[in-house]
Amino acid sequence: MEITYDKDADAIYIEFRKGEFSSNKKVDDFTIINLEKDNNILRIEILDESKRIPLESFSEVSVKNLLSKK
Repeated sequence: MEITYDKDADAIYIEFRKGEFSSNKKVDDFTIINLEKDNNILRIEILDESKRIPLESFSEVSVKNLLSKK
């Protein structure tokens, strides 16, 4: 997983996996989900980030309980 910020686009990209882009789903005017052909999520785009999320919120990112046993 990779989280990047594009200052010029004022967008945050959360990439879950590499793959071939097929389509996207618009969640709202500022949030887009990029999908593979089989609808697996590749990336989430958060647009106009500076108006929606304080950049300081990303100074420390923590991931909890990401992996579960099956």
